[in-house]
Amino acid sequence: MDTKYRKLAEDALGRLGISHLAERPVEEMSSGEAKRILIARALVHEPQALLFDEPSNSLDISAQRALRETMRSLARSGIGIILVTHELPDIVPEIERVLLMAKGRIVADGPKSDVLQEERLSGLFGLKVQLGQRDGYYHIW
Repeated sequence: MDTKYRKLAEDALGRLGISHLAERPVEEMSSGEAKRILIARALVHEPQALLFDEPSNSLDISAQRALRETMRSLARSGIGIILVTHELPDIVPEIERVLLMAKGRIVADGPKSDVLQEERLSGLFGLKVQLGQRDGYYHIW
């Protein structure tokens, strides 16, 4: 491996607090560790934005929290976060714009506080939902 890319890889692993995973095979990692390794791999290319598709899928609560904190840190560092999710808590506080889709069509687009409304989400999911917010995170039940 080129020394430039080795340094970028080491920096990315350190940035995510996972330097201890550098020599471990991915197939021996937990789902959360493997996802963070994939993020580090993407960071080597110094992206302007990262796409997360259902990022908390298959993660336990602790790994979900760690992943969301990683997303927050990346967003605060200036990396754009593009997120596809059904899980409102995945929409970290740093995400400002939300787009809702149904049947392949955009049904709402705008500031998070305008788009994430009980009536709108109830219509989207086809059932009555209650919406709550705590520490910048949204939750439905």
